[in-house]
Amino acid sequence: MNPTLDRLRTRLAQVVDLRRVNSLLFWDQQTMMPAAGAAARGEHRATLDRLAHELFVADETGRMLDELESYAETLDYDSDDASLIRVVRADYEKARRVPAELRAEMTRAASEGLRAWMGAKAESDFAAFLPALERNVELRRRYIDCFDGYDEPYDVLLDDYERGMKTAEVRAIFEEVKHALVPLIREAADRDADDDFLRGSFPVERQEAIGREVIEAFGFRPDSWRLDHTPHPFAGGAAIDDIRITTHYRERDLDSFFATMHEYGHGLYEHQVARELERTPLGSGVSLGVHESQSRMWENLVGRSLPFWRFFYGRLQAAFPEQLGDVELERFYRAVNRVHPSLIRIHADEVTYNLHIILRFELEQDIVNGRVELRDLAQVWGERMDEYLGLEVPDDARGVLQDMHWAGGQIGYFSTYSLGNVMSVQIWERVLEDVPDLVEGFERGEFAPLREWLGENLHRHGRKYRPQELLERAVGRTIDPAPYLRYLREKHGTGALTA
Repeated sequence: MNPTLDRLRTRLAQVVDLRRVNSLLFWDQQTMMPAAGAAARGEHRATLDRLAHELFVADETGRMLDELESYAETLDYDSDDASLIRVVRADYEKARRVPAELRAEMTRAASEGLRAWMGAKAESDFAAFLPALERNVELRRRYIDCFDGYDEPYDVLLDDYERGMKTAEVRAIFEEVKHALVPLIREAADRDADDDFLRGSFPVERQEAIGREVIEAFGFRPDSWRLDHTPHPFAGGAAIDDIRITTHYRERDLDSFFATMHEYGHGLYEHQVARELERTPLGSGVSLGVHESQSRMWENLVGRSLPFWRFFYGRLQAAFPEQLGDVELERFYRAVNRVHPSLIRIHADEVTYNLHIILRFELEQDIVNGRVELRDLAQVWGERMDEYLGLEVPDDARGVLQDMHWAGGQIGYFSTYSLGNVMSVQIWERVLEDVPDLVEGFERGEFAPLREWLGENLHRHGRKYRPQELLERAVGRTIDPAPYLRYLREKHGTGALTA
């Protein structure tokens, strides 16, 4: 071992520890913390973020990286050591541009913004949230000002979530997706819309039990995973063997079932990172787009597939006999795949979901570039929902306040959901080539082959490679919307969705 690399690893482990503890504080804030503790929690998290940032961008980190340049040239590109030096150098050069106090203030404002958002959403009052949003946007603009050489300001924020991708690239992908989906939505919307039985009374305790049953079949391990309640589902944790996923239950529907599968996909990714990458900056998912490809795969490509429901539907009927006892499998399968424009992103079908994302992606650019006044955001949101999905937004809670991301300062995040949709089908097609009997196994409750393929070809690498580099290694090409659009047309076009 190289002694300088040993010292760098020790420093980086401390940085990762601070960031992981900060993640646990966020998880606690969203699941268990008393609401009145939000202000103090903001200070706790800001302190940890500042300490981690200062330790990482210290001159000593740079000196060690400089000393390791010649050593890195002797290493194989794919080795863990070469990857660590390469990735940390890129992270360091970006992070050192940001003052530690700005980083801490962004974290503090995010905690305060989440508190303001929860109260404002409960009251459906955008005006009550506006000061927190203005603060978060101001800080993101100051963050952008730390950088130069970008094509457009939004590139800086997007790169935090999808390394190496440019706004113009995403815009081109989304234009292709939107062009294809608008006519498909017109064709498929409300065809045989028989789904009244999915709305009624579904006791939460039974929802939780059946949700656990399905993710345990997928590979949830109670000794290293948790499932908890939260207002807005997310996945987190502190280590490969400390995976914490959350979901949101509403007694009137079964949406939690799919949200739980979605968060399982995120958790599995983090759980299957190679253990030798633990406590290094390589020891997590490479980007949110790749992360979303995993969650959307388990939610939609597995969880809304007919083979899966041939295995699991009887269990669901047994859990809710009053609602589903006399509903045949084909009727249920068509209902959970119904294309129907709706107000809430996280409850949207897999076709119209992308228009929710494109709307937010475009609005985020308008916000960053000052093309939309923040005080007018609720009104603009409503106008675009009418334009894109033909829906009238009745209130702020079901409009501009429905998502937590801007409250937490996560501007630049939203596009990764649809990028993940696109990548999920590219990955899926490659899995089917390598494991031809994969979907037949679902009918027998066999999910290990999918889990193992993902672990070997994607998850174990952590952040060793850039997102598109990882995708190309796994499936043979970089991001391409054609397979995803073909999948949607084949599944939801004329004559599809028969059991």
